[in-house]
Amino acid sequence: MAPNDPEALPTPGHAEVRIVAATPDAARAVAEVLRRCFAGGEQRSYPAPGGGTRLHLTVDTTHLAEPARSWLATSRPSHGTGPHSEEP
Repeated sequence: MAPNDPEALPTPGHAEVRIVAATPDAARAVAEVLRRCFAGGEQRSYPAPGGGTRLHLTVDTTHLAEPARSWLATSRPSHGTGPHSEEP
């Protein structure tokens, strides 16, 4: 993305993510989750209007940072647990 052109699209396979939060810690926590899913470049942090934090991060959607697990796989109960008594 060109630094002076806010409407320019990122290169194919990349996404620009903008996080606005009340605190830098909250913005960094969200960025950390994204970095666990996608490879990415350096984050850039700026003050947001009203005293918050605005964080910009570029992620590469073509390269996963860690093995991706679907919501279904991560929501399954652990082994050794059966259905609840009220379930069929």
